[in-house]
Amino acid sequence: MLTIHVAEATPELAVLLDGATVAAVGPYEELAAARPQARVRRWPGILTPGLLNPYGPELLEGTYHPDPREADEFGTEPITGERAQEIFRADESRRGASARRGVQRLLAHGTVAVAGELRSRPVLDAVRRAGLVVGARPARLPGPPSFSPVPLVLLPRPVPGGPARFAVFDVTDRAELVRHGASTCVATVVGGRLVHRRR
Repeated sequence: MLTIHVAEATPELAVLLDGATVAAVGPYEELAAARPQARVRRWPGILTPGLLNPYGPELLEGTYHPDPREADEFGTEPITGERAQEIFRADESRRGASARRGVQRLLAHGTVAVAGELRSRPVLDAVRRAGLVVGARPARLPGPPSFSPVPLVLLPRPVPGGPARFAVFDVTDRAELVRHGASTCVATVVGGRLVHRRR
């Protein structure tokens, strides 16, 4: 199915998807005229390449992401350090579920790729199932591990014939994205699938 994604502040960078592949990139009016049968998804803000988060091991293997049903015991915020490792040691089956919730947090921040050496099979499975790309870490890491690291690391722009992988942020331009961070994400597309949409 053909789908056009267009964001209000970047109508000149609309993306036409054919399944998991980018079929065309260009002004929305041109894409819509060329493919009038395509479904259209309109978003606020700007459409950009997705983000690379360089802290895959720290956020997915070194952090426990509590299930909402565990709020009374663990709270709702990610748990790091020795306390996270104690939780995993007490019940190793929690590692995979935690990784899946961690991946959802990454997707909610426009992340389409992670970096760092992932060693845990349940974590690798969660990353692969979500369609996240695993890449090499940048030479210099930005600050402490975060879902919205500073500076943000944007991947190359979508190109015709390339993978349908990008994010949309509810900001007016890239400068505002840098100021407000990845929590402004409203949509993330991986493999042509809408894997996150802010409600």
